[in-house]
Amino acid sequence: MLLADPRRARRITHVESIAARPGTPAEWPGWVDPVVRERYEARGITAPWRHQAEAATLAWNGRSVVIATGTASGKSLAYLLPSLTAARAGRRRGGTTLYISPTKALAADQLRAIDELAVPDVVATTYDGDTPTELRTMARNYATYLLTNPDMLHRSMLPGHHRWAGFLRALRFVVVDECHEYRGVFGSHVAQVLRRLRRICAGYGSTPTFVLASATTADPAATAERLTGATAEAVTEDASPRGATSFLLWEPPFQPGGAGGPGGGGTDQDGEQGSRRSVFAETADLLADLVVADARTVAFVRSRRAAETVAGLARSALRTVEPALADRVASYRAGYLAHERRALEAALQEGRLVGVAATTALELGVDVSGLDAVLIAGWPGTLASLWQQAGRAGRAGRDALAVLIASDDPLDSYVVHHPEAVFGRPIEATVLDPDNPYVLAPHLCAAAAERSLADSDLELFGPATSQVLATLEADGLLRRRGERHPRWHWTSRDRPADLADLRGSGGLVTLVEPETGRVLGTVDEVRAHFGAHPGAVYVHQGETYIVQSLDLDAGIALVERGAPDYTTSAQEISALRIVAESDRTSWRHARLTLGDVEVTSQVVGYTKRLLGTGEIIGSEPLDLPERHLRTRAVWWTLPDEAVAAAGVAEADAPGAAHAAEHASIGMLPLIASCDRWDVGGLSTVRHPETGMLTVFVHDGHPGGAGFAERGYHAAAEWLRMTRRTVAECPCERGCPSCVQSPKCGNGNEPLDKAGAIRLLDVVLG
Repeated sequence: MLLADPRRARRITHVESIAARPGTPAEWPGWVDPVVRERYEARGITAPWRHQAEAATLAWNGRSVVIATGTASGKSLAYLLPSLTAARAGRRRGGTTLYISPTKALAADQLRAIDELAVPDVVATTYDGDTPTELRTMARNYATYLLTNPDMLHRSMLPGHHRWAGFLRALRFVVVDECHEYRGVFGSHVAQVLRRLRRICAGYGSTPTFVLASATTADPAATAERLTGATAEAVTEDASPRGATSFLLWEPPFQPGGAGGPGGGGTDQDGEQGSRRSVFAETADLLADLVVADARTVAFVRSRRAAETVAGLARSALRTVEPALADRVASYRAGYLAHERRALEAALQEGRLVGVAATTALELGVDVSGLDAVLIAGWPGTLASLWQQAGRAGRAGRDALAVLIASDDPLDSYVVHHPEAVFGRPIEATVLDPDNPYVLAPHLCAAAAERSLADSDLELFGPATSQVLATLEADGLLRRRGERHPRWHWTSRDRPADLADLRGSGGLVTLVEPETGRVLGTVDEVRAHFGAHPGAVYVHQGETYIVQSLDLDAGIALVERGAPDYTTSAQEISALRIVAESDRTSWRHARLTLGDVEVTSQVVGYTKRLLGTGEIIGSEPLDLPERHLRTRAVWWTLPDEAVAAAGVAEADAPGAAHAAEHASIGMLPLIASCDRWDVGGLSTVRHPETGMLTVFVHDGHPGGAGFAERGYHAAAEWLRMTRRTVAECPCERGCPSCVQSPKCGNGNEPLDKAGAIRLLDVVLG
């Protein structure tokens, strides 16, 4: 159906046929409660798969376990068997379970599954920001299976642990679902929250067993131990059946005459300069075609705005074919209000929607069975996420289609032309750093407020604890009492939980329509600089708004309805100061360094791009405040003689370094499990502190997130892939698929593609 137009065949760069796989069942473990078993059998599950039984039995025997198998492999049964069996015996004799998920949608979906099983004597409920007061009281007093998220655990349950004493005293299992999502700064914060949980449970006499569910990742046992601080065994052999999947790598075509920025984007079939067609327009067309064919499809995108854009374009296309079909397409993203989210989830579950454009809020949430196809609009950040999203197709065991559609980005361009980067590489390890002092410090304060810290607690929180405690003492945040057996106490009446921002949002900005007083949603403060600035186009459930004003102090953005034919992209400039070097290595001509830096950034304007084509039609200045960031960076330097030996003239060096920086940032996510927007960079012909041509790539979070460090340790592979991507791009002078950046504060000027290749050749020796 996607190839009805023969011109589309040229857009497919690779087809991977993934064979069907039979399942390997196991016997029901003898310890499973007979009623629990009967309820599963009544729903058609006559036996568990082998990996489910193995993981469930490890957990029942008190051994923490991580089950890392494919999407739709039935990981939930592995933790529900021991949890429901324990819950059947009640709080005193059996024990309680705390289920932790990264999203409300996933917890709500899991609660639906438990309610449908209807196991007697199991009291299951969610505890999140949408939970009414009366249900919160019921949860504290009677719940045996509690579903929550890290934010509620951090801000409510642990600070108020005395009210949860009965539940925590009986806590037998802690389920950490979708644990591969806990990476970077968010994962580091969650790791410390789980250590706080273990400490409080120990005070009540309980030592819960951890059961972690993960997509396939490298070394899941080590990741689980880093996340929880407890040793875990890994179950990785997937014994569930799968239908055959056709996995397509898809590259949108060049558009004749498109304005892709300086130098043009490439050459079309007629030799004209152009940029590639927008990944959103391409995805929307494919989504519309699949909806016409009545193929249940989810199109995964990277941002809230992209979800609205793809859904809107698909609906517009469908109205010209069959107007009624337009109502069967919707967007699903974070930021919706609770009632909007619940209504969309119900429509998905009941099949009233055929096509959905979704962010990872759906990837991590609703269990949509029987999908025929999955579209992935641009590289999703990690191989683990790619397979997680692709695995949503064929969930009922039927044959399925998955399509990765390349965006105009160096990494995407590399992947669709090097399928071995997808189908021949092991899944990357999850990157998190719980010892980051910017992460650890607020959690030590929170832990001290929950129960004063003792010497015996220091090992639990990691090797950096003693040094960070000393800093907190010196700053007056914690007070030490006692000499032989010291304890540290929280000194303020303020809530220490407010010191730690788990998701790195830096606060929330509420979008309001002043004419009606209607609240459209929220966006975190940092992203508000990029997506809720004055003049920004904001899309909410298919309706388009233009931001009129942004008050960061009040946390309010005022919007009004509009119908612009363009999207907006913020432009940012940065300055960087080296604070300290922690490691360095010398190559033949270049020197590679890892260290701490301070970055000063400011959004200074935005560009307008036509919908569909991405053509730049204008730009506007902005006056937003500077942001300061102390973080980790990797950088390489070249002396003047090496630059000259590379054949890069002095006048061309700024553009060459700038292009190499952009391409390096674009390719880092293939090495480190991060998103392009998790990192930043800066290049200069002569940095004042190195005295040489220098290219920096830095983490975008205070204290670092481990991404720059991963790049440093895999620098040769990273920079070789960067060089290959730039050199193999068919454009003449640079385009978004190789050296242009969507967030460049200098409007992608200057850029020298050929010079970047020559510089990287010299760096690699």
